[in-house]
Amino acid sequence: MSERTLDNLSAQVGKLLEKKGWMMATAESCTGGGVAQAVTEIAGSSAWFDRAFVTYSNEAKMEMLGVNSSSLDCFGAVSEEVAQEMALGAVQHSAAQIAVSITGIAGPGGGSEDKPVGTVCFALALNTDLIQVQRCIFAGNRAQVRNQSVYHALQLIEKHIENK
Repeated sequence: MSERTLDNLSAQVGKLLEKKGWMMATAESCTGGGVAQAVTEIAGSSAWFDRAFVTYSNEAKMEMLGVNSSSLDCFGAVSEEVAQEMALGAVQHSAAQIAVSITGIAGPGGGSEDKPVGTVCFALALNTDLIQVQRCIFAGNRAQVRNQSVYHALQLIEKHIENK
């Protein structure tokens, strides 16, 4: 991880969002609301953070975000396809212009040869457009995988806004 703290990164994302006049939402699975917690640590975050969807179960992903059951059946909850649907669903079901989704296997169990522990899929949606989808494999224990995932999600938002 970078030397920059999670608080510094969250504050920077907030400044960028506020400058754009955008609201942000999250759709989180393996991080359990960690991104939402990080950004709401920042005073004044209500100006740029709308809501978080913590959709740990497949049922929650379908009910709250509109993820298709066929996507879950075909690709699994930890997939780029489901991450895409989560991010787009978060934008559609909120007042946010930008949303990040995170779905992964934090461990210690649950991994497979195709998707080892530490596999995390991210997607970034802006309005109705899918901007970026990414699969990462993080090393470490459950807490380390989750922390790296939160940090990475915020970096995705920061990089996208900075490049706009």
